[in-house]
Order: sequence, then C-alpha cells, then structure tokens
Amino acid sequence: MEEIVKTDKAIFSEIRQYFHVQDVDIRTYSPLALAYIGDGIYDLVIRSVVVGHGNVRPGQLHRHTSHLVKAYSQSEMMEAILPELTEEEEDYYRRGRNAKSPTMAKNATVADYRRATGFEALMGYLYLTDQFGRLLYLINVGLRGIGADEAV
Repeated sequence: MEEIVKTDKAIFSEIRQYFHVQDVDIRTYSPLALAYIGDGIYDLVIRSVVVGHGNVRPGQLHRHTSHLVKAYSQSEMMEAILPELTEEEEDYYRRGRNAKSPTMAKNATVADYRRATGFEALMGYLYLTDQFGRLLYLINVGLRGIGADEAV
C-alpha cells in the first residue's frame, strides 16, 4: 500500500484563512453540495496530472481529461475504491449516491450517474475536511482500478 501524501498545510485551510471563510460543520452540507465541490477538485487533480505529462494540444488535453471525469469512469473508479474506504468515508459516498439530483448526466446510466455523484461527494468530504492526501491516494487507487494509471 502506498503512503498517503502529507502536506504542510491543507489546501482548503489555506483558502479559508486567506479569504476569511468561517468553519462550517461538514455534517450540515448536503450531499449535492459535497458533490459540487468534489467534482471541481477531482477535475483539478486530473487536469493537473494530464498537463503534467507534457505540453500537448488543448484538444488532446480535453479529450483525455473528459474520459477520466465522465460519470462512467468515476463509477468504475468507485468500484475499485470501495474496499479501501473507512466507515465514515463510505457513509459520505452512500449519502451522495442516494441523493436525489434534479439533473442527469448526458451519456450515463442512472446507476453510473448516482455512483459518480457518490464519488464526487466523497471527494468533496475529503477536501473540506482537509484530507487532501487521502483524496489523492483514493484517486490513485481508482485510476489503477480502471487501468488509467499508466495513461495519466
């Protein structure tokens, strides 16, 4: 098992401090709010990794990133990640998966979309609780689980 990345100061803590954002109890966030921020953080991680592999045309960057951030890929990653989750992480995943979303992803089954929403809620929970190293570790496990670790 790989070691979880440690950072000097957690990213969200830095943002909170710099912009004077109040601390909020994570349990008060709706699962869809967690998924909203989780989607953005996951997208940022994938974009960072893809760009870090070299300077290529923007169209190629977009295609590669889009493949990894679509609902189907997130759903598949979640299958690989599930055995690694703590009880609390699994609870946040379930809350996101079971949330009633007013929208539906294009080109995704209902099951894939719901698992992807759970995945994003989990990412949001980890980010907002300053567990960025754990977030990166689980993304890595998921990417390996879908065979994308060599591609990113």
